[in-house]
Amino acid sequence: MTDIIDPDRPIIDPHHHLWDRRFVPQPAAGATDFERVIGLSPLYLLDQLNADAKAGHNVVATVFLECGAFYRADGPAEMRCVGETEFVNGVAAMSASGLYGPMRACAGIVGHADLTLGAGVRTVLDAHRAAAPARFRGIRHSPAWDADPAVLGMLQRNPPGLLAQPAFRAGLAELAAADLSYDCWLLAPQLPELIAMARAVPELRIICDHLATPLGTASYAGRREADFAAWATNIKALADCPNVVMKLGGLAMPFGGFASFMADPMATAQALAEEWRPYIETCIEAFGADRCMFESNFPVDRGTCDYATLWNAFKLLSAGASEAEKTALFSGTAARVYRLGL
Repeated sequence: MTDIIDPDRPIIDPHHHLWDRRFVPQPAAGATDFERVIGLSPLYLLDQLNADAKAGHNVVATVFLECGAFYRADGPAEMRCVGETEFVNGVAAMSASGLYGPMRACAGIVGHADLTLGAGVRTVLDAHRAAAPARFRGIRHSPAWDADPAVLGMLQRNPPGLLAQPAFRAGLAELAAADLSYDCWLLAPQLPELIAMARAVPELRIICDHLATPLGTASYAGRREADFAAWATNIKALADCPNVVMKLGGLAMPFGGFASFMADPMATAQALAEEWRPYIETCIEAFGADRCMFESNFPVDRGTCDYATLWNAFKLLSAGASEAEKTALFSGTAARVYRLGL
């Protein structure tokens, strides 16, 4: 049983997924590290989320992030993603009944839409809002790409330069016009593309996921010191864009190449805090606590640690922060950015 640090502190987990992958072929020999991690949690629904959230920390609410789950089986291709929002809104309604405890799971929902539809994405956004009128908050259409396909493996799905494409920019403009936010998962070398986009669409609320995913595997292995310097420079430039906030997490994924990934025995909270400290502190210093939020990225991050250990690591990392800063990092920024009314 993990000893919980500061157990009464309210937490809003602003980034987790739900899925049922029991009917998807499980990782075979030669699977990538990411495939192995996903295979650890073939089923992650309300019961599994509740079990994690009740492991000792005071998780009061969560925000769901799209992950390609529960799409409609038929209908127009661009509308099938709405099935995910329909499903998650049902999960949120279950949680809001109080039958499963006081936590309000999926109080905010970030779905997917193909932003390359440009102005045509408006119909998809309207359908998402109709499916979850009280909870739908934004879209994530990831532009993640790298010249080395071994970095992303199965997640290498996009063309390069997606954020600069005129059609994609038109889709982003539709998000801004609809008062919806944009969650952006990309890789550290792509940060200049995000900086340019944030400057070009200043009216859009942008959430950068996972500290922009610093890399340390494949062709990036052995380059941590030099790559950290470039990442930090770009993070500071991104922080100059007032419409961007940063999610602090996702470093437990395989892409960073940290020693803690799939370690046996599992890394302690103290070890994780020291491993991640340069990245977390750089972002908090650049953005300020009121533009940063800790995130679990569960169940993806389970390959490195359990839920209780993850939040303990975040609490160790923020031990020197003021009470107001801790409130922002653990709940306040998430509540404000995703307009949760909590």
